[in-house]
Amino acid sequence: MINNIFKKSLLLILFLLPSLLFSQKIYQKTFFVNGTLKEEGWLFNNQKNDYWKFYHKNGSIKKEGRFKNNLETKYWYFYSKSSTIEKEGHFKKGEKNNWRLFYDKNGNIHHKCQLKNNQKNGYCLLYKKKKLVKASKFKNGEKIKEWTDFSSFKKENSLSDLRP
Repeated sequence: MINNIFKKSLLLILFLLPSLLFSQKIYQKTFFVNGTLKEEGWLFNNQKNDYWKFYHKNGSIKKEGRFKNNLETKYWYFYSKSSTIEKEGHFKKGEKNNWRLFYDKNGNIHHKCQLKNNQKNGYCLLYKKKKLVKASKFKNGEKIKEWTDFSSFKKENSLSDLRP
């Protein structure tokens, strides 16, 4: 009887051991041929999960954000080779409208748009010298309305629609 229980327990341990050994969370770094860091982040069950950073060959950060089961999710930041932020935005599946922010070469917001399935769907706002100069509304990638001054835009729209 005890031998039988021991044998079953041993078989169970031998069966579960590989999955326990290979389903660990591992911090991984990969490098370019020139030796600079290419990417770093967490792997779980051989899939990218949690926070990851990617780098240009010159060593500056290229993009950073979160993964879930090898898919980019939530909020991501993208940078130029000179480390200036270029754009940022949500990548969470299933959200109605995901805001993306785009920057000029000085790191100021140039425009921001609501996107759905990677096409403009909602508002797109254009800035010059940190001031809103034009607003447009899109539906499935096609422009349906445009405003060239903030007061007319504000009269016709709810500013709560602009919240990310």
